[in-house]
Amino acid sequence: QVQVVESGGGLVQAGGSLRLSCAASGSIFSMNAVTWYRQAPGKQRELVATDSVKGRFTISRDNAKNTVYLQMNNLKPEDTAIYYCNAALLVDRGWGPKEYSYWGQGTQVTVSS
Repeated sequence: QVQVVESGGGLVQAGGSLRLSCAASGSIFSMNAVTWYRQAPGKQRELVATDSVKGRFTISRDNAKNTVYLQMNNLKPEDTAIYYCNAALLVDRGWGPKEYSYWGQGTQVTVSS
Protein backbone atom coordinates (compact mmCIF):
# COMPACT_ATOMS: atom_id res chain seq x y z
CA GLN A 1 0.00 0.00 0.00
CA VAL A 2 1.37 3.35 -1.01
CA GLN A 3 1.45 5.91 1.74
CA VAL A 4 3.16 9.06 2.89
CA VAL A 5 4.08 9.53 6.53
CA GLU A 6 5.36 12.62 8.31
CA SER A 7 7.46 12.36 11.44
CA GLY A 8 9.77 14.42 13.59
CA GLY A 9 7.34 16.76 15.25
CA GLY A 10 7.37 17.53 18.93
CA LEU A 11 7.59 20.17 21.62
CA VAL A 12 10.47 22.61 21.45
CA GLN A 13 11.31 25.93 23.04
CA ALA A 14 11.42 29.10 21.01
CA GLY A 15 14.73 29.36 19.20
CA GLY A 16 15.04 25.61 18.93
CA SER A 17 15.11 23.36 15.89
CA LEU A 18 13.27 20.38 14.52
CA ARG A 19 13.65 18.32 11.40
CA LEU A 20 10.51 16.89 9.91
CA SER A 21 10.51 13.97 7.52
CA CYS A 22 8.07 13.08 4.78
CA ALA A 23 8.61 9.49 3.70
CA ALA A 24 6.87 7.61 0.93
CA SER A 25 6.55 3.85 1.08
CA GLY A 26 5.00 1.10 -0.96
CA SER A 27 5.33 0.29 -4.61
CA ILE A 28 6.27 3.60 -6.17
CA PHE A 29 8.42 4.51 -9.14
CA SER A 30 9.49 7.88 -7.84
CA MET A 31 8.70 10.63 -5.39
CA ASN A 32 8.44 13.84 -7.35
CA ALA A 33 7.35 17.25 -6.10
CA VAL A 34 6.78 17.51 -2.36
CA THR A 35 5.17 20.50 -0.73
CA TRP A 36 4.89 21.28 2.96
CA TYR A 37 1.79 22.80 4.53
CA ARG A 38 0.82 23.64 8.05
CA GLN A 39 -2.39 24.28 9.90
CA ALA A 40 -2.46 26.23 13.11
CA PRO A 41 -5.38 25.92 15.54
CA GLY A 42 -8.39 27.77 14.23
CA LYS A 43 -6.71 28.65 10.96
CA GLN A 44 -6.77 27.35 7.44
CA ARG A 45 -4.05 25.12 6.09
CA GLU A 46 -1.31 27.21 4.51
CA LEU A 47 1.71 26.62 2.35
CA VAL A 48 4.98 26.60 4.25
CA ALA A 49 6.72 28.98 1.91
CA THR A 50 5.78 32.36 3.22
CA ASP A 51 8.04 35.25 4.10
CA SER A 52 7.67 34.34 7.76
CA VAL A 53 9.84 31.23 7.35
CA LYS A 54 12.45 32.54 4.94
CA GLY A 55 15.94 32.06 6.26
CA ARG A 56 14.70 29.69 8.98
CA PHE A 57 13.23 26.70 7.12
CA THR A 58 14.99 24.70 4.44
CA ILE A 59 13.92 21.68 2.41
CA SER A 60 16.15 18.82 1.34
CA ARG A 61 15.60 15.34 0.02
CA ASP A 62 17.08 11.88 -0.10
CA ASN A 63 15.80 10.27 -3.28
CA ALA A 64 17.25 6.89 -2.38
CA LYS A 65 15.03 6.87 0.71
CA ASN A 66 12.03 8.54 -0.94
CA THR A 67 12.16 11.07 1.84
CA VAL A 68 11.97 14.84 1.96
CA TYR A 69 13.05 16.83 5.01
CA LEU A 70 11.93 20.16 6.41
CA GLN A 71 14.65 21.61 8.60
CA MET A 72 13.17 24.23 10.88
CA ASN A 73 15.53 26.49 12.81
CA ASN A 74 14.95 29.41 15.15
CA LEU A 75 11.41 28.24 15.77
CA LYS A 76 8.85 30.72 17.03
CA PRO A 77 5.60 30.16 18.92
CA GLU A 78 3.69 31.20 15.81
CA ASP A 79 5.17 28.18 14.02
CA THR A 80 3.01 25.96 16.22
CA ALA A 81 0.83 23.89 13.90
CA ILE A 82 0.22 20.48 12.43
CA TYR A 83 2.63 20.06 9.55
CA TYR A 84 1.60 18.08 6.50
CA CYS A 85 3.39 17.09 3.35
CA ASN A 86 1.80 16.56 -0.02
CA ALA A 87 3.78 14.31 -2.32
CA ALA A 88 3.41 13.66 -6.02
CA LEU A 89 4.18 9.97 -6.42
CA LEU A 90 4.62 8.04 -9.64
CA VAL A 91 2.48 4.94 -9.10
CA ASP A 92 1.04 2.20 -11.28
CA ARG A 93 -2.56 1.54 -10.25
CA GLY A 94 -3.04 -0.99 -13.02
CA TRP A 95 -3.06 1.18 -16.13
CA GLY A 96 0.51 2.34 -16.31
CA PRO A 97 2.58 4.71 -14.17
CA LYS A 98 0.88 7.98 -13.43
CA GLU A 99 1.50 10.72 -10.93
CA TYR A 100 -0.88 10.92 -7.98
CA SER A 101 -1.08 13.28 -5.04
CA TYR A 102 -0.78 11.84 -1.55
CA TRP A 103 -1.19 13.52 1.81
CA GLY A 104 0.36 12.39 5.03
CA GLN A 105 -1.47 12.34 8.34
CA GLY A 106 0.44 15.29 9.75
CA THR A 107 2.85 15.77 12.61
CA GLN A 108 2.35 18.20 15.48
CA VAL A 109 4.90 20.92 16.11
CA THR A 110 4.53 22.93 19.30
CA VAL A 111 6.85 25.82 20.09
CA SER A 112 6.75 27.19 23.62
CA SER A 113 7.74 30.74 24.46
